[in-house]
Amino acid sequence: MLSPTTEHSRKWQTLYRIGELAQQAGVTARTIRYYEELGILSAPVRPQARHRRYSEKDLLHLQRIQQLKEYGLTLGEIREIFDLSREDPSGEKSRLRLLTRYREKWREANKRKERIEAYIGDLEWHIDQLERVGNFQACPGEECRNCRYTAICKFYNNNRSEERP
Repeated sequence: MLSPTTEHSRKWQTLYRIGELAQQAGVTARTIRYYEELGILSAPVRPQARHRRYSEKDLLHLQRIQQLKEYGLTLGEIREIFDLSREDPSGEKSRLRLLTRYREKWREANKRKERIEAYIGDLEWHIDQLERVGNFQACPGEECRNCRYTAICKFYNNNRSEERP
């Protein structure tokens, strides 16, 4: 039997069925079961053969999983973070592991950003070049005399190297 204090705190604690938890977290019930199978979300005890009941803490844990996935961590990495937090209640090991992964993700994102910026730059000059060209079929060729992009144009530079002895 529950003590009056336990009964009181239990009344005020929001408990969710799996479908309600899924809806609150923006995932499917199948996703929740999958996370439980992987060990990254604890399966709640079923009280007296009734439906599983999840707490606010479970919702927060599920939201944290979703956040880590959005930052590009794999489910295996997420499990590792949660395993570390169980090993080290201070959270220091988890913090350091996350810091390492976030720095790696940041470097990867910056490299992608640089490639995208270079691609955008190429598109910009190609657009400008095509808007200015009088006869696209004469490029490379006679149109190159008035083109402002000969220094960076692969076609112009390839054509010039073929003309040289």
